[in-house]
Amino acid sequence: MAAIAAPQHRSSKTESYVDNKRKEDIRHANIVVARSVASAVRTSLGPKGMDKMISTSSDEVIITNDGATILNKMLVLQPAAKMLVELSKSQDSAAGDGTTTVVVIAGALLEQCILLLSHGIHPTVVSDALHKAAVKAVDVLTAMAVPIELSDRDSLVKSASTSLNSKVVSQYSTLLAPLAVDAVLSVVDGTKPDMVDLRDVKIVKKLGGTVDDTELVKGLVFDKKVSHAAGGPTRMENAKIAVIQFHISPPKTDIEQSIVVSDYSQMDRILKEERSYILGMIKKIKTTGCNVLLIQKSILRDAITDLSLHYLAKAKILVIKDVERDEIEFITKTLNCLPIANIEHFRTEKLGYADLVEEVSLGDGKIVKITGIKEMGKTSTVLVRGSNQLLLDEAERSLHDALCVVRCLVAKRFLIAGGGAPEIELSRKLGAWAKVLHGMEGYCVRAFAEALQVIPYTLAENAGLNPIAIVTELRNRHAQGEINAGINVRKGQITNILEENVVELIQQCGI
Repeated sequence: MAAIAAPQHRSSKTESYVDNKRKEDIRHANIVVARSVASAVRTSLGPKGMDKMISTSSDEVIITNDGATILNKMLVLQPAAKMLVELSKSQDSAAGDGTTTVVVIAGALLEQCILLLSHGIHPTVVSDALHKAAVKAVDVLTAMAVPIELSDRDSLVKSASTSLNSKVVSQYSTLLAPLAVDAVLSVVDGTKPDMVDLRDVKIVKKLGGTVDDTELVKGLVFDKKVSHAAGGPTRMENAKIAVIQFHISPPKTDIEQSIVVSDYSQMDRILKEERSYILGMIKKIKTTGCNVLLIQKSILRDAITDLSLHYLAKAKILVIKDVERDEIEFITKTLNCLPIANIEHFRTEKLGYADLVEEVSLGDGKIVKITGIKEMGKTSTVLVRGSNQLLLDEAERSLHDALCVVRCLVAKRFLIAGGGAPEIELSRKLGAWAKVLHGMEGYCVRAFAEALQVIPYTLAENAGLNPIAIVTELRNRHAQGEINAGINVRKGQITNILEENVVELIQQCGI
């Protein structure tokens, strides 16, 4: 019996079969889809990259070469491709720029992963090697970085200009870059010098004029008119400003119901009571010395009536109504005042003070400016202008990227050369390090080092240069010790890119 049982046990072992083909097919399909997303944005990389025209489902047309915007507007359904979109979003929120770079590098790394997997290397080994290469890459980038100080305004402007040079509004970089630097530096808190909250920088878009008319306003700007319903004032000097969150209108019943009044004397009495109620509120406001009211928009009913506006105009109080709920925090921080939720809490100490509140005509519309604010909070407002909606939206996106770049510089005060210089230096150093490593790790790291060459290759290709000749010469220059040598796409040759003022953040390299 034992002689018969033993062969049965051996045969069950030899006949077991695991089909890994489906796993490999799914893995390969995921990588191919992610690479196709990277290929879609690859042609928009660099100053000579092409802009993309995107038509959304709502027939909106967007022209941009911002990687995050392109991917965000693309209808991506495949899960692996969605991860690249999320990667671009996270880069946009972390560094503001380099959104196209991270996607292109991710696509090149995945291409090398296909080759490594096809040679029989296990995915875990590939993943571990990639993580080690990333840690080593950060060390290499830090070693070639140049430290800067916030007092060195020129270096900050150069970094912001590099971010803007690849945008549709690149011809306005000499205006927008200093503006972004000044906006961020004006909100740096002395108690937390390494942190900048970009919510303290408000961007207001106004159609009309050109991008040259964009300005940094030391104060507040509202993209709306002063309420003219009752002929109230449109300009107020020595303004005492209140931000209110209650209604200046007759009270309503707590539940929805109708009241039928059939007697004329009772109707007169109701109207008289409404007038006296509103007059009582306005007298309380006037006794505090307040002469400018900012009224929060109400979602239930009108926060103010025509009768209220009439009495406010008689009291010479300037009214700006329908202030959005999410703007209240920014406004109160700027004016150094407190929002008032009830008429009973209306007191002088809750007011903000400014030299001037006035309505200004801009293009086809009007805006309200508040300037000369006393004890102004750490905020700033940028008024962006543009001749059409497409240009206006792109100017806002580009300015946001420049603001993010300066914010990152405040947090981590290092600059490195641009123009493909860090990627080639990383490729060279990682390639040399791969020779020291043993086994599969060295093989994987060498493949990843080759993948990083995709950035200088793409920069040269998009500029219409010979990519093979350019990348070969760039490698030779770096081998000779010129770590700041990069591709000057405007001159079409290799130059010291630091001397050309093409600088970027460590975070922009996408490692």
